[in-house]
Amino acid sequence: MSYERIAVPSMIPGGLKAQRSGHFGRCDMFTLVDIEDGKIINVNKASNVEHSEGGCLVPVNLLAGFDVNVIVVGGMGMRPLLGFKDAGIKVYLGTGDTVEDCITGYIEGKLAPMGEESVCGGH
Repeated sequence: MSYERIAVPSMIPGGLKAQRSGHFGRCDMFTLVDIEDGKIINVNKASNVEHSEGGCLVPVNLLAGFDVNVIVVGGMGMRPLLGFKDAGIKVYLGTGDTVEDCITGYIEGKLAPMGEESVCGGH
């Protein structure tokens, strides 16, 4: 794969103009954006799965199955952050309100990697 596949937790209907979801584990869906040479080459959507207690790794496995390399989030707990790390998926903190804002920030190198100091409590 010569491109990167970036997932952004999204509200319905998904896509570049969709609102970024503030809670990745309970988002409606994920917008999947393929980037090559700094340009968007493809946009897809993947429905999220039921998020139950202790189910924080379910979205990790879902996105790994879609060959995602990067996820851009507003925040997440320690367990999924470590799960993404184990799956080889980089986690970045997103800015802006829409999926497109997050993708633009990523392409322009303006997003910070999410570290353990940034995790949300209670997850």
